[in-house]
Amino acid sequence: MDKDTGINQRIIEARKALGLTQQKFAENLKISQTHASALERNFRGIPERTIKLICFTYGVSESWLKTGEGEMFEGGRDFKLEEVIANFKKLDGLLQDYVLKQIRLALEYQEQAGGKPRD
Repeated sequence: MDKDTGINQRIIEARKALGLTQQKFAENLKISQTHASALERNFRGIPERTIKLICFTYGVSESWLKTGEGEMFEGGRDFKLEEVIANFKKLDGLLQDYVLKQIRLALEYQEQAGGKPRD
């Protein structure tokens, strides 16, 4: 696998970690969906300017994007957690209680299955 292919795969990985469709990813970068698709499919090289734009817009580590080494996001941001918190706050009290109960049940199941909780 050459260096460009690795970058393309890491763009896909970052986009999916952010929970974004290709269209939304492109909109936030102010590029077309066709351009975003080309970046992900390695149809064209990835200019340094685009790499910096992805990193600035989404908090992706430039080093990780270029090399695959280190953490995906700068500052240890956890976008999944941020999404959960934002959506949890939108729920009424009864639904918040339900979600908390489901989380507790999921943790119980994970422990019974021999999995360890993440820190």
